[in-house]
Amino acid sequence: MKNFFKMLTVSALGGILTLGGYIFFFEHQEVPGDSGTVQMPTIIPSNYESATVEAAENIDFTIIAEKSIHAVVHVKNLSTTNSRTNPLMEFFYGQSGGSERQVVGSGSGVIISADGYIVTNNHVIKGARRLEVTLNNKESYEAEVVGADESTDIALLKINTSDLPYLAFGDSDHLSVGEWVLAVGNPFNLTSTVTAGIVSAKARDINIMNNNKVIESFIQTDAAVNPGNSGGALVNTRGNLIGINTAISSQTGSYIGYSFAVPSNIAKKVIEDILEFGNVQRAYLGINYEELNSEKASEFGVGRTEGVLITRVLEQGAAKEAGLMVNDIIIKMDNVKIANFSDLQGFLGSKRPGDKVNITVLRNEASKVLPVKLKNQFGKYKFENRDFSDYFIGELEPIKRSDENKYNIDHGVKIVDLKNEAIERTYGVGNGDIILMVEDQKVHNSEEVDQLLKKHQNKEYFELQILTKSGKMGYIRVRSD
Repeated sequence: MKNFFKMLTVSALGGILTLGGYIFFFEHQEVPGDSGTVQMPTIIPSNYESATVEAAENIDFTIIAEKSIHAVVHVKNLSTTNSRTNPLMEFFYGQSGGSERQVVGSGSGVIISADGYIVTNNHVIKGARRLEVTLNNKESYEAEVVGADESTDIALLKINTSDLPYLAFGDSDHLSVGEWVLAVGNPFNLTSTVTAGIVSAKARDINIMNNNKVIESFIQTDAAVNPGNSGGALVNTRGNLIGINTAISSQTGSYIGYSFAVPSNIAKKVIEDILEFGNVQRAYLGINYEELNSEKASEFGVGRTEGVLITRVLEQGAAKEAGLMVNDIIIKMDNVKIANFSDLQGFLGSKRPGDKVNITVLRNEASKVLPVKLKNQFGKYKFENRDFSDYFIGELEPIKRSDENKYNIDHGVKIVDLKNEAIERTYGVGNGDIILMVEDQKVHNSEEVDQLLKKHQNKEYFELQILTKSGKMGYIRVRSD
């Protein structure tokens, strides 16, 4: 009898534990993408599930497509341009003599949080006077630009609503060539269009901007992408966002088999920087390099055709501090293989100053792993006041009342100690000259100059309006590298 009661007690306890476990693990489990129960996350949602290899016939694209189309929006860029159709009016009244014409540009965007944050391409929203976002259910909202980065062609928008379906970021570093993907967007104003393809290549540099400030490490796919798809989603078979569709390679302007997307790890880092810092924090290694191939390997006498060969280690850079040396060949950063500079550039594009990474190099044919703490372009772990103005111009001070009276101006900063010898040689600018505007914006102190230079750091040059000591006014260009 006692044994019976013991067995009964144990059975009851087991049932209670089983029931409690069921309630905890199942009744409280959230359904991914269920907008009705999603709360605003404190960080950008990510979902780094392990990759699984499946044959195409075993993948149900319908579920992924249904999830994705509701998180992809149509972005309309409403801007204006002067239509100068009357040469006589233009002669007498200048450019303003023409009529103003409204121009409507079209692209796509991806909802990345339930409360209305949307990622798209910078070129989709550039120059907009007004942005209109239309959801898949036809509801439209006016959008504001939270921030944008020209170097990666990524922009972050915000619409004022909540409980939206969204896509979580996947890990683009672990994307495999040959893996199935979907491209979701609004080509030719055809809303909610889904195409399928495979990853054709990674870390593609297509020199789309012809600018060494631009980070190009694209995912190449053969999923059909056309004008209007820009800013749309590239989604893996687990329904995670692994790229932002950005460009096509075509002589006709339409898809001919090649499309390119910004990797999700780069896009995610950019928008997190915008939200946290207001601008993008770019990480630098502090080296000059050569990308290896058969010709370069022969020229430098190395027995390897893949990797990045260090030709110079810059003083005060991260590489110098970590002990990297000239003739080291970078072959891996953390667990990411580095076969060319696009691989390295793409990896650094997902990092910020202060991040620690492990770099694997070949030195005298032996493999060596070096821990590196990345820095910014000024050899620092974080930006300080006047870093940009000190480096690109020099020491500045607000103009005095005597300057205002002498030149009849109410704004500007005076150059006290010019450090940029290039603008002195090229333009004759020197101490005592006054900077009136940076990128067509008036400045009153060195802090404003610094903020504008930081904001436009990814351009090839900064444009300054200068008032010389002799009273002459003009514009100069200062290279940003």
